[in-house]
Amino acid sequence: MPVVRDLRVLLRLRYFRRLLYIRLLSQGADGVYQVALAAYVVFSPEKQTSAAAIASAMAVLLLPYSLVGPFAGVLLDRWRRRQVFVHGNLLRALLAVGTAALMAGDVPAWLFSVSALCVTAVNRFILAGLSAALPRVVDTERLVIANSLSPTAGTLAATAGGGLAFGVRLLSSGSDSAVVLLGALLYLCAALVSLSMAPALLGPDRQQLQPHLMTALADTARDLLAAIRHLAAPRRREAAWALASMTLMRFCYGALLVLLLMLCRYTLASSPEEGLRLLGLALALSGAGFFAAAVVTPWAAGRLGPLRWIVVCSAAAAVLEPALGLPFATAPLLVAALVLGLITQGAKIATDTIVQSHVDDGYRGRIFSVYDVLFNMAFVGAAGVAALMLPPDGRSPLLVFLVAVIYAFVAVLLAHFERLLRGTGRRKEGRCFT
Repeated sequence: MPVVRDLRVLLRLRYFRRLLYIRLLSQGADGVYQVALAAYVVFSPEKQTSAAAIASAMAVLLLPYSLVGPFAGVLLDRWRRRQVFVHGNLLRALLAVGTAALMAGDVPAWLFSVSALCVTAVNRFILAGLSAALPRVVDTERLVIANSLSPTAGTLAATAGGGLAFGVRLLSSGSDSAVVLLGALLYLCAALVSLSMAPALLGPDRQQLQPHLMTALADTARDLLAAIRHLAAPRRREAAWALASMTLMRFCYGALLVLLLMLCRYTLASSPEEGLRLLGLALALSGAGFFAAAVVTPWAAGRLGPLRWIVVCSAAAAVLEPALGLPFATAPLLVAALVLGLITQGAKIATDTIVQSHVDDGYRGRIFSVYDVLFNMAFVGAAGVAALMLPPDGRSPLLVFLVAVIYAFVAVLLAHFERLLRGTGRRKEGRCFT
């Protein structure tokens, strides 16, 4: 098979392999760190965790992606990418060691949050740098397959890192500090692998003239505003509606995740350790739903159209989410994790397709930056709303009904918009034949 042959060729490329090792180690460490953070904030036996604390932890994990992400490229085009990998991973290793020390001691919560925020902020530069460096180690002919392999492998590494964190936590009698130190070790290994490449190998080229930093940052902000104006044009209404719908569905998923965390901590399990294991099972099932969406969506969206597939996903969620969520019982909630993983990822794949096909190529990258910001801000906003609504045990029929109403609103609104599009298409066809 051509794909298998290309993969074999890629893995024979020495510097591609090293770049892949950096990604695997970095994202594996991210998975370890995120599980340690969740366990410390939510499942520490000595802590009486609140929904507000969970919302704060989500903000720490996701706000750097939203706020730093669009501007990361401006700095990456000024710094040696190999040096970004070396110094970035060394910095994260040191910060992770500091975080472990804070976990072991009695420190103010804000100091721990600042440490964790710094670790996740650096991650944005590492991931963007890995993507930017890929064309320096892979020929143009195999760049598409390399872009497919690398992020997928990184996601699997992050998942494996999370599983490894659960194992270390079990062996160390629930020590979150030990788990974070494992993440620090993986960050250090990523930095050492980076040192095996020449500083200039991964670019960028120094001879290219760069504008002043403040000018570049201002230009980036203007480019993002131009992308929003481009998306608001009448010809691109379908992409704008799909993006808005996906943002609302992401909000629903985030609110339900906070609810699940609180239920696992206080209602569905008899101890924090049992709750953590239950959460791990639920997230694994949600991941299986993501994988199922990758299999089902090409067929479903091909038959129905991407927009109708989003309508089906949101309508199904509106019906199934209260049916499975309101009992507040373990088995229905595990089924809900699987189903909502499929629905959310299926809608996202369809949204990506609509945005890619309805947006001009010159704006596509900037619009996906806006998409990324909306995606993560919706998740953080959902955590904040859930923190205001959830009782200490996590049982909130009101939140379950609110999420169901939002899903139904998305389904009705998109179905109405899709009918308008079809009506416009038929009128245009009629004019063509007259």
